[in-house]
Amino acid sequence: MDISIIVPLYNEAESLPKLYEWIERVMKQNGFSYEVIFVNDGSTDNSWQVIKSLTATNPTAPAVLQQSGPTGEAGLTAEGGHIKGICFRRNYGKSAALFCGFRAAQGDVVITMDADLQDSPDEIPELTRMIMEDGYDLVSGWKQKRYDNALTKNLPSKLFNATARRVTGIQLHDMNCGLKAYRREVVKNIEVFSEMHRYIPYLAKNAGFTKIGEKVVQHRKREFGTSKFGLNRFVNGYLDLLTLWFLNRFGKQPMHFFGLVGSLMFFIGFIAVIVVGSMKWYALAHGVKAMLVGTNPYFHIAILMMILGCMLFLAGFLAELVIRNSPSRNDYLIKEEF
Repeated sequence: MDISIIVPLYNEAESLPKLYEWIERVMKQNGFSYEVIFVNDGSTDNSWQVIKSLTATNPTAPAVLQQSGPTGEAGLTAEGGHIKGICFRRNYGKSAALFCGFRAAQGDVVITMDADLQDSPDEIPELTRMIMEDGYDLVSGWKQKRYDNALTKNLPSKLFNATARRVTGIQLHDMNCGLKAYRREVVKNIEVFSEMHRYIPYLAKNAGFTKIGEKVVQHRKREFGTSKFGLNRFVNGYLDLLTLWFLNRFGKQPMHFFGLVGSLMFFIGFIAVIVVGSMKWYALAHGVKAMLVGTNPYFHIAILMMILGCMLFLAGFLAELVIRNSPSRNDYLIKEEF
């Protein structure tokens, strides 16, 4: 199969028929073999009924219902012809939807796009060509001209992407763009969790897929419904970025961080205690009146630093024990072997 198109969605019933018709037209015009995987993230409207109706009217194959779920919790899977549908029993978030979509994808090229008709399926052929002919592992869309609110979306997005470029080293203008293309090996070797869908290029880079490109894509005005994302995504985005940076840098060797910081804090606190004690001894030796060591604030700060240093060191030691007993401690991604 040439292409798998994954469409995560939440309350987008009105957009789905037009989106699938558009995708189908583009696929037939270019002669691609394909599948469209709709992942219904616990919608409260009739999105799942619309997906099942599209599945039932697809002439290629009969519909089949199976049990499925993002993290072991039961959900529903519908399949018919070019369409596959996955329905969560509740809202898990976009990362969970993409995780299940990636797991189900069978195409050589995997395309992700939003269901709100703001991503154009006409971009798919060129994105596919960049993967298959230009040799990219991942191509991210860049909505250079946007129709969002400049103050609440565009400006925070630019600040967010500037920070992401600085931390990750990946020079993408729109890392969180929903329209992306992947080589199949990429989606099968990364794990999207929590709200890490914003940083899939960084996850791919950390997994060893370093040929990451960018393509200017069309951004369309929303035709139906409203945006499902609030301003809290920017706060959560920065926290998730720090988490990924830390896991990439110290995930396998936490003692290198906690042990180093803890040792430095303990050493500085220990030296400070010696200095405070020496100053007291000097004052007594020369008959100079000085405050009691126990009432000296610097003494208490020094003791606190020593205690915190010990705690950080022990945290690193315990983290090393956890990793040592983890079943994934020797999981390495192998490019090829013979």
